[in-house]
Amino acid sequence: MNRNDLRRLDLNLLIVFETLMHERSVTRAAEKLFLGQPAISAALARLRSLFDDPLFVRTGRSMEPSARAVEIFALLSPALDSISTAVSRAADFDPATSTAVFRVGLSDDVEFALLPALLRRLRAEAPGVVLVVRRANYLLMPNLLASGEISVGVSYTEELPANAKRKTLRRSKPKLLRADSVPGALSLDDYCARPHALVSFAGDLNGFIDEQLLKMGRSRKVVLAVPQFNGLGTLLAGTDLLSVVPDYTAAALTAAGGLRAEDLPLETQSFEMSMAWRGAQDNDPAERWLRSRIQMFCGDPDSLS
Repeated sequence: MNRNDLRRLDLNLLIVFETLMHERSVTRAAEKLFLGQPAISAALARLRSLFDDPLFVRTGRSMEPSARAVEIFALLSPALDSISTAVSRAADFDPATSTAVFRVGLSDDVEFALLPALLRRLRAEAPGVVLVVRRANYLLMPNLLASGEISVGVSYTEELPANAKRKTLRRSKPKLLRADSVPGALSLDDYCARPHALVSFAGDLNGFIDEQLLKMGRSRKVVLAVPQFNGLGTLLAGTDLLSVVPDYTAAALTAAGGLRAEDLPLETQSFEMSMAWRGAQDNDPAERWLRSRIQMFCGDPDSLS
C-alpha cells in the first residue's frame, strides 16, 4: 500500500484494532470506545478484510491475537503515538479557559497525602478542567498507560511500556507511626514486640520491613492489613498498634492530630517515587502543563539532592 492508498483507510479502524489488542474482548473494547458491540464487530470484520488475516481467535472468554496481529500492533502503536503527538502539538492550551479532561493514575499514598494540595492548585489555575483519578501502583501502571486509560501516573514504578517516559519526583524514607502515650522512641526490641498494621493494596502480611528484619534475625507480627491510608489514623487511635508509612504520608496523618511519627529503630532503604507518562503525549501542551503541576506539588527537590 502506498501513501495515496491511505486515503481509503479509516483511521478509526486502527483505533479499534489497538483497543482490541489491549482489551482482548469486543465487549470491553466497545465500553472503552463508547461504541456498541455491533459497531466493534463490524470494524473487526473490516480489519480482517483489510489485513487478510483473522487477527483474533476466540479462546474461552478471551480473544487471542494471531501472529500477524502481534506484528501489526508492533508497527502500528508507535505510528499512532506519532500521529497523536503531531496533532497535539498544533493545539494551544489555556488553563484558565480549558475544559480538558485529564485522566491520571495515583497510588493510594499519593492520592491521600499529595493530591489535596495539587487539586487546590489545579482548581485555582484551571477551574474548568476535569480530573479523573484511577487507582494505580507498580502492578497496574503499565497496563493503564499502555491502554491509554491514563495519560500520566504517579507511584513507585518498575516496568513500564516501551514508549513511556519517567521522571523521579522524590526519594522518601519510611516513618514509624504510633498513637500511644509512652514517652521516648521505641527500641528495636519494643518495635518487634508490638503489633503492627500494614497498608497493602494486595492484602499481603509482609513487606520490605519484614525482609530487612529477617536479615537481622528478627521478626514482627502484623495483626491488621488494610488497602488504603485513609482512615489509618482512626484505626491506630487508642491502640498499641504501630504502622510504617512513607514520610510524606506520615506528615499528612500526623497533621490531623492523635499520632506521632518517628524514625524506625533499624536502617531502611529510601524509595524513588516517579511520574510516568505516555510518550505520545510528551509534547502535548495540556499534558505538559499538568505534569509541571504534578512535579511542583508531588515532587520534593530536596530529597533528590
